[in-house]
Amino acid sequence: MRHFFLLIITLFVPCLTVSAQVVLMPGDYADPSVLKDGEDYYVTHSPFHYQPGFLIWHSRDLLHWEPVCRVGSTWSGSAWAPDLQKVGDTYYIYFPASETNWVITAKNIRGPWSAPIDLKIGGIDPGLVVTPEGKRYLFTNGGQVTPLTPDGLARAGQTEKVYKGWEYPHEWQTECMCLESPKLTWHDGYYYMTSAEGGTAGPATSHMAVCARSKSISGPWENSPYNPIVHTYSADEKWWSKGHGTIVEGPDGQWWIIYHAYNKKAYSLGRYTLMEPIEWTRGGWYRPVKDMPLPEAGTLPSLSDDFAGSQLGWQWTGWKENIRSWATVGKDGLSLPGKGSSPKDGRLMLITATDEQYTVEVEVCVPKKNGEAGLLLFYDEKAFAGVSSDGKNFKVYQDAEHSIEKPNTIGRCFRIRLENKCDHLDILVSRDGNVWQTLAEKINIADFHHNRYRGFIALRPAIYSGGIAPSQFKHFSYQSSDKHYN
Repeated sequence: MRHFFLLIITLFVPCLTVSAQVVLMPGDYADPSVLKDGEDYYVTHSPFHYQPGFLIWHSRDLLHWEPVCRVGSTWSGSAWAPDLQKVGDTYYIYFPASETNWVITAKNIRGPWSAPIDLKIGGIDPGLVVTPEGKRYLFTNGGQVTPLTPDGLARAGQTEKVYKGWEYPHEWQTECMCLESPKLTWHDGYYYMTSAEGGTAGPATSHMAVCARSKSISGPWENSPYNPIVHTYSADEKWWSKGHGTIVEGPDGQWWIIYHAYNKKAYSLGRYTLMEPIEWTRGGWYRPVKDMPLPEAGTLPSLSDDFAGSQLGWQWTGWKENIRSWATVGKDGLSLPGKGSSPKDGRLMLITATDEQYTVEVEVCVPKKNGEAGLLLFYDEKAFAGVSSDGKNFKVYQDAEHSIEKPNTIGRCFRIRLENKCDHLDILVSRDGNVWQTLAEKINIADFHHNRYRGFIALRPAIYSGGIAPSQFKHFSYQSSDKHYN
């Protein structure tokens, strides 16, 4: 009988529960963790292998966001699914990496942040909760919870399983049960746990956000009658794999759920940060709000950079190394020492693209010998496209395994332009930025994404420096061809 009831809901829910969204951060801003700190809001996301690590954003209205700082990374491997919290006068970021969970702390959100502390707690996707009595607990995937010491910096007892998740209809097409991302909220006498289920990617309908509540950390946990709170019901929808939600009260008392999802028209861009309204029922549950006029989010700061400041811009990260240890900027632009012999093992400096169609351009000067440089769209060592040169030849990469060489008749200094036209890439070079030579057209980059190459990351514009000697870069620009996110 229960499965029959769920099947009936499955048939009718799509036309009842598909909601409109506000796009807060287009591009690869996955696993958002949102903190309300008085009148201020902060959010951070998964840094994965990009370093330095966590980029923290600030807002006063949940709509207009500015970067605050990047938290330096001294851990190894990929870090993801953070939980940004404040307890007393201290900020915390809990996160998994290298098969354990870590915590870093700061008295000021802008830093300095502490070195990572190994909590020696397994699992992923940590979520901190502090009881009204001040006791601290860390939830992780699979419905697990571990008590912490009063300072939140170490385990204080054994891990136990207290929640088994919400049983969604078995007819739904998902990756797996994958009970993850527990985010805890204390509200009117209950702990509300917002979790993810269904798997992060895979089928368009995989992911979701569900709610359960309890008056005790150890349960019993009661599932919401409004589950799933967020879900993609059909591949016809614009937003795929919606899930990994956190609820937060806005400045005017309106509550929201903030989560991530893929734009089906630009899957290679990664998971956007989205927001939609929720409301509290008389029965003490939260649920999506229908037919509510939605505000428009502000645009993010420009990604262009003239490299003329005293330090590297907020938008830049390195691939598996902290690029701020290598890059120098000033009146002569960016100097980036080389590494490796190709983009597979070279030094990379990347930004997060925010548009379905965009153009990136940069001026490059390579050394007389022992160096090469270029501009790429880079997913990982197995998936990238673009062009590099040693001053004698241009090497055009259609993907990581296929490249062709063409004579460089321009010389050691040249401009590169990459035009991403809805996952079809054109590559152009120029001596002066006025007359352009096309090296390649319509390279298909549509499958440079997680479902083929794994990693949960995204295709990003990247400056590349190879060899030993440093290359010079000036006048990097990123121009959108489409700003219509909603």
